[in-house]
Amino acid sequence: MRNHLNTPRTAPPLAAPTLADPVGALAACEAMALRNQVAGVHLGMGLMGLVGWSVAVPTLLGAALGLWLDQLFPGARLWTLTLLVVGLGLGCMNAWNWISREDMAMRDGQDGGGDDE
Repeated sequence: MRNHLNTPRTAPPLAAPTLADPVGALAACEAMALRNQVAGVHLGMGLMGLVGWSVAVPTLLGAALGLWLDQLFPGARLWTLTLLVVGLGLGCMNAWNWISREDMAMRDGQDGGGDDE
């Protein structure tokens, strides 16, 4: 009677490599490189412009609203300065939120790049 603990285990035979294996690996590498292309200068400039406008627009709107309130209610209150700072803060928070979402989207794209098989 044979003891199953003493019997050697053999691995299943490996298939012989074919020409399709390196070609498939090269195609997968090329597809990943196309998905993860480095952003060009134009994309970076566009991103800087978009972030700049997302800060500038609320700042200018706050200043304009402050000027209007200062003319409507003359007195010791400085609505222009107050709303300019509030608009700047909101614009910075908006830009921070947008950049963090884009960063997470890029990281998710890099992490999931090799799991297509």
